[in-house]
Amino acid sequence: MEPTLTSASAVPARTPAPHAASASRVERLCHATGLLLVLSGLAHLVVFAVDGGPWDGPVSWRKPVTFGVSFGVTLIAVAWVTSYLRVGPRSRALLLAVFAVDCVVEVGGITLQAWRGVPSHLDMETPFDTAVSMTLAVGGGVLVVLLTVFAVASFRHRPSGPAGMDLAVRSGFAILLVALASGAAMIARGVVLTRTGHQEAAYHSTAPLKPLHGVSLHAVLVLPALAWLLSRTSWSEPLRRRILHAAIGSYVTAVIGAGVWAALAH
Repeated sequence: MEPTLTSASAVPARTPAPHAASASRVERLCHATGLLLVLSGLAHLVVFAVDGGPWDGPVSWRKPVTFGVSFGVTLIAVAWVTSYLRVGPRSRALLLAVFAVDCVVEVGGITLQAWRGVPSHLDMETPFDTAVSMTLAVGGGVLVVLLTVFAVASFRHRPSGPAGMDLAVRSGFAILLVALASGAAMIARGVVLTRTGHQEAAYHSTAPLKPLHGVSLHAVLVLPALAWLLSRTSWSEPLRRRILHAAIGSYVTAVIGAGVWAALAH
């Protein structure tokens, strides 16, 4: 008896697993949300150009600008980079969804207070300001937990991707942990000073750690992006790895320099 031939049209098309499809939708949502946050930051740069006022200090248009752009870029970067991690699609989708909501809450609270003309962080002057300030502080804690989970996952299992991506992702998350630690230190120190009646000192206490926090925050985008770009070239793998190693070394040097400056400033 001859075997029956099955036509290609009779074979059902493979569909993505439900959890994988959900993770993909959440990733796209994170990209769109991140872009909106970046645009919000850039829009407030226009507001600053029109309205004027100080760029530095606890009350300025700088905060919605820098936080909008920084949170937006970080959200896009984390959504992309975590695609190389060996994390279950359902877990990744959930973590990214919470992360996106938290980013919106942080930028929203900071932007709201900028329009009200009051400090966004460490402001306990009124019950409403206290609620906003504590919401931002709790949101910062949630960010620390979520990003630490991703960082641990990058070291538990080797990330996938083109040659060098595993090293870039792990290095990016390792440096990101420095940003999380410095951010937590700023919040903790500021809250203590505020609670003990040193409001002005609390506003100024975060200044020395800001460069360290800012420099180390975006390694999780810069280093993987470099690894991806190098993978698109025709250069040999040893050369690409040497370039990546040099970039990581330079980034670590910059972080150490910012850390030394923060220590001397204190």
